[in-house]
Amino acid sequence: LSLRFPQKLWKMLESSKFQSIWWTEGGKCVAINKDLFEVEVLGREGQQVFHTQKIKSFMRQLNAYGFTKMQRNLQRSASLPEFLAEEAAASAHSQILYYYNPSFNRAHPWLSETCKRR
Repeated sequence: LSLRFPQKLWKMLESSKFQSIWWTEGGKCVAINKDLFEVEVLGREGQQVFHTQKIKSFMRQLNAYGFTKMQRNLQRSASLPEFLAEEAAASAHSQILYYYNPSFNRAHPWLSETCKRR
């Protein structure tokens, strides 16, 4: 029995096997460490989770199921040293992708059944 894309994604998020993908605080968004995800999930030999090895194809799947990419809103400090430290942290965060779907919420697993391909 093969699972649909949303169910595969859900199982990954709930599994402790993957460090490259997780629920954000509150369980309303999916966070993906792009570089690690490419190695850990898409680069798996012989036991692929999704039928692709390309991050762009995976992101198209997310979009096809109604996920939208979210921007991380960071408040910036006025002082130069703090600003530079925040910029360094932000560049590390640039590898993290955030996706939201109102029907994909950790607190309401039954909603994932309503995630249909567009």
